[in-house]
Amino acid sequence: MAYYTYFLRCADGSLYGGIASDLVRRMGEHFSKDPKCAKYTKSHRPQLLCAAWISADRASASRLEYRIKHLDKEKKELLAADPNALSTVFDEDFAETYTSVPPTEILGIMESLSPQIP
Repeated sequence: MAYYTYFLRCADGSLYGGIASDLVRRMGEHFSKDPKCAKYTKSHRPQLLCAAWISADRASASRLEYRIKHLDKEKKELLAADPNALSTVFDEDFAETYTSVPPTEILGIMESLSPQIP
């Protein structure tokens, strides 16, 4: 089962990273402040899904999330701006395990959520 690792840009400019098996459902939870949304996104209103990567399984998605969360702000911003920069930030053997979600798919997810985004 595929999993996603993702970055949200919040209203205060911060980035929130997480994982999900169903990216559309998870974004709906974050943007609607569903009880299942992350504690962080309850207090830092998400504005944009800015990057996402597909992993083969939950363990791979969690490894990427862990490594991303331990990056400095500059490298996180680089990945948020260019999801294909994984091989620039991490070694190529690690990075080639993940596929970035195409911008058109991210745009489609955001458009489907537009009624939930204030």
